[in-house]
Amino acid sequence: MSLSRRLAMIAGLAVSALPIFAPPASAQTPPVRLRGTIAGLEGSILSVVTREGPTVAITLPDGLQPGALKRLSLDGIGPDSFIATVAAPDAEGMLTAIYVQVLPDNLRATAQLHSDWDLAPGTSMTNAIVSSVVSARTGRKLSMTYRGTPIDVVVPETVPVIMGIPASRADLVPGAKVFVVTQKTETGYLAQRIVVGKDGVNPPQ
Repeated sequence: MSLSRRLAMIAGLAVSALPIFAPPASAQTPPVRLRGTIAGLEGSILSVVTREGPTVAITLPDGLQPGALKRLSLDGIGPDSFIATVAAPDAEGMLTAIYVQVLPDNLRATAQLHSDWDLAPGTSMTNAIVSSVVSARTGRKLSMTYRGTPIDVVVPETVPVIMGIPASRADLVPGAKVFVVTQKTETGYLAQRIVVGKDGVNPPQ
């Protein structure tokens, strides 16, 4: 795995509020995360042109509800906010956010973590509670704590701040950007979580 509540699928609003970058708790083997553009949907089979180039077929289980994203303001993040960040170290070694997602409070006890992530080489993922927010040279510095461990991340003013919202299978249209957490099976890919671009807000690719 490059410089990635481990999450299970649940229904309704709670599903769409989960982090877009965490693996399912119930997985017996490591999840396969796919990012790309929808080529088509026929029945329960979603065809996705992945960012790496190949087109893959993903089976959507009955009852799997897609999620989408909406933009928020960085001003809404303060002490005691529970957030997820994907970040990479800058030239001085300081973690700098690529994007930030506001998480629901009911995940505080189970979803705190800091781990490598695969959005880009050198990226990491942190789900943590904000302890303080101060001005930084290029934005704001968030001091956070995950399971008692402190970590600082600088969030530039231009970094997207997002939260999960509900979507439906009607949003899985050709040309839409998607992020899909899947389980590799003997017959292909089985979706466990899917986030689709909607109203101009796309999952990070």
